[in-house]
Amino acid sequence: MTISYKWLSEYLPLPVDPERLSRILTSIGLEVESLSKYEEIIGSLQGLVIGEVLTTEKHPNADKLTLTTVDIGNGEPLSIVCGAPNVAAGQKVIVAPVGSTIHPLNGEPLTMKVAKIRSIESHGMICAEDEIGIGTSHAGIIVLPSSAKIGTPAADHFKPYADWVYEIGLTPNRMDAMSHWGVARDVCAYLSYHDKKDQRPKLPNANGFKSDNTSLTIDVKVENDKACPRFSGVSIAKLNIAPSPKWLQERLRSIGVRPINNIVDITNYIQHETGQPLHAYDMDAISGRKIIVKNLPEGTKFVTLDEKARKLSAEDLMVCNASEPMCIAGIFGGLHSGVSDSTKAIFLEAAWFDPIVTRKSSFKHGLRTDAASRFEKGTDISATVLVLKRAAGLIKEICGGEISSEIVDIYPEPREKTQVAIKYHFLKKISGKNYHPDAVKNILVSLGFEVQKEGIDELRVAVPFHKLDISMPADLVEEVLRIDGLDNIPIPEAITTTPAVEENYARESFREKIANYLVGLGFNEILTNSITNSAYFSEDELKSAVRMLNNLSAELNIMRPSMLETGLEAIAHNLNRRNLDLRFFEFGRVYHTDGPGLFRETEQLCLYLTGNNVDAGWRQKPRPVDFFVLKGIVDKILKALGIAVGDVVNYEHVKFGQAIQVSVDGDPVLEAGIVHRSTLNRFDIKQPVFFAALNWQKLVDRASTMKPKIRELPRFPAVHRDLAIVVPRQLVYDEVEKTVDKIRLNKLQDMRLFDIFESEKLGADKKSLAVSFTFLDEEKTLTDIEIDGWMTKIMTAFEKELQAEIRK
Repeated sequence: MTISYKWLSEYLPLPVDPERLSRILTSIGLEVESLSKYEEIIGSLQGLVIGEVLTTEKHPNADKLTLTTVDIGNGEPLSIVCGAPNVAAGQKVIVAPVGSTIHPLNGEPLTMKVAKIRSIESHGMICAEDEIGIGTSHAGIIVLPSSAKIGTPAADHFKPYADWVYEIGLTPNRMDAMSHWGVARDVCAYLSYHDKKDQRPKLPNANGFKSDNTSLTIDVKVENDKACPRFSGVSIAKLNIAPSPKWLQERLRSIGVRPINNIVDITNYIQHETGQPLHAYDMDAISGRKIIVKNLPEGTKFVTLDEKARKLSAEDLMVCNASEPMCIAGIFGGLHSGVSDSTKAIFLEAAWFDPIVTRKSSFKHGLRTDAASRFEKGTDISATVLVLKRAAGLIKEICGGEISSEIVDIYPEPREKTQVAIKYHFLKKISGKNYHPDAVKNILVSLGFEVQKEGIDELRVAVPFHKLDISMPADLVEEVLRIDGLDNIPIPEAITTTPAVEENYARESFREKIANYLVGLGFNEILTNSITNSAYFSEDELKSAVRMLNNLSAELNIMRPSMLETGLEAIAHNLNRRNLDLRFFEFGRVYHTDGPGLFRETEQLCLYLTGNNVDAGWRQKPRPVDFFVLKGIVDKILKALGIAVGDVVNYEHVKFGQAIQVSVDGDPVLEAGIVHRSTLNRFDIKQPVFFAALNWQKLVDRASTMKPKIRELPRFPAVHRDLAIVVPRQLVYDEVEKTVDKIRLNKLQDMRLFDIFESEKLGADKKSLAVSFTFLDEEKTLTDIEIDGWMTKIMTAFEKELQAEIRK
């Protein structure tokens, strides 16, 4: 939710500093995620002044340059070299003197310095429109009226609009704060409580509303009053469609809304002011002078404002004229019923549409509009007529015209306000704080609650219609705590708690152990969204994917079948911010379905590596991450869990270029590889990324069954022997290890590949592998005779099984 400081301040009885207002908003539960300055013109023309060109003469070294002297009202005239063809003596111009900064429309900021241009010093710049961001023209310098005063700051002449803008992280239940009015109401309640003075928001009223005639009365019928319990509207004729006045355009732009024309801009303005969406229909599009709110048959075709033909569902609520639909109620208008430059009269709608119906239709058609986001959270059903009067008055003021009907208000079953009672001892129990009954009453009244009954230990109030989330005493406690300030909740000196005793703590213990190990290797833990975009996955993957029935957005529509894609989003985010050397790990779940109602969740540990493994230094060159770095980390994780690596299979994976699958006792537990280029291209990632997915569920289950073994350190020394063998180039080292395993040498503690050598001298398609063997007997010192015998067995096996040649 975006809130303009200047706009909000219009409704506050006293000015509040932007920084203090930010703290107040966060304190009352409207968390300010950012406070940024909005400028209509970047830099707001700071440092630029109005000057007068005194003299001009041709540059001696350039035909298209002019030497000028310019008076900016501070003494000595400035010598400025100008390239504009229209510069002339006597002109009033905009000057950027030395030290000032200009912000070109398409370019980086530029600070003025004394510069030599074709051997002549220039002490500043005479500016064109696009050079200072006030327009797009570069045909020549800006020439001001002769009445412009020399030395006046350019900002005082042009008066560029500037504002502070708050981005508020609203929780879904706070529909009452989805407008400037709603936020002002909360702020005034806070100020009233803390300043001990009644502070009421200065809300515009619509008491002056009066219809001019009834020449354009529309017959309105609501067939589905469950989905539309209230529908209000009014006709306005003799309109002049034109661009909005500057103040209205500035307000909308400051909160990120693009101005279109005066009617559309007013409906957007009222929506952000009051929280009530409005819709304007061109009167010429309302055939039969009838509006019918109803559902249409399944599959009915409807072309929306974005020129897309859509098939309607029987559940979609539609606003229709006598012959055809005009709008998907509360969501999006039709192509031919909206306001255009030729519109002369409109019917203005303010309604209350059912949140569930609105949300379903919004997601079904992929139309996430501002209006839909408000209706689906719930709007104030009592405010439709008041908002219509406010909007109609603003339209008459800005667009001219006349109100050509009485307000139509279809509200067959007026709703009663919910009543909630709160006991003061319950308030103390939940909040941990004593509140005076008068303070509680004043807070609630300032928020729009009506006192129904007061007792010694109880207060009963009627809940205003803009507070749809209030239904129980605990909700009223929250309201009191908010206005008191969430940062004022007392922290007790002591907290009494009963610690939980967990019998099966192995899972968390293993997780903490591996997480600490990875952090020690320079990894950072990430947490990504388990809901992701189906566009990332192939048709085969989507067959077993768990789809969302009521997804949050069109892009977040399935539970992730793989953690690779969500991790790549995090990597792309960091790479775009020049964090190039990344090591991430994440514990998470993947989701699959085997049919209706048959769902599987699998817990995984995933590793992501990209960039350099070793940074550049004065003694070394940078060394990039490769597949073997990833494989080594995975091996260490398995060893830390006490799991012996079983079969390792090289295979081609649809998402990996080079990949391995590791099994333990025939059960696959992990896959690792380099991510395929086609997958990286989807995320605009240019550098290689290495990924491993470990089935954490299987690994922990297996590790939990293993009992740790403890033994004393060996008293006798280990013996190392090296052996070099020449083998076929296509042979993988895994075959070498398997060959040694078959010999079953009990005293062989470790074997390690430490060198690979390839040369034409070895023979065609040959390579040399250098392997180190470590032997150890814990009972005695090994003799050369024993070790030579074992090495002979190894060499014989290599020659027989691998057709290897022993290098001497």
